[in-house]
Amino acid sequence: MVDADAGASSGPAGNGGGTPSARVKGPASYFPSIEKTYGQPMEHWFAVVRAAPVSRHGEIVSWLKAEHGLGHGHATAIVAHVRSQGTSHP
Repeated sequence: MVDADAGASSGPAGNGGGTPSARVKGPASYFPSIEKTYGQPMEHWFAVVRAAPVSRHGEIVSWLKAEHGLGHGHATAIVAHVRSQGTSHP
């Protein structure tokens, strides 16, 4: 499996131009690349994380990688965002 988020354009440095204050920071900086790479809107991935059969951060990241083919950075960004929103895991 190829780590789809290994490229330089998928992380914070590759989120476009503009002034530093205009750039999206944190996990959200990966969202355009995630949507483009996997063809699903972010709301899809947030719902997938909320419905994950495991509950710990690392377990969810591993599950996203194994079951949905996400790269490590993309999976981590999605899980971090969902957790930062205070969305409890069932």
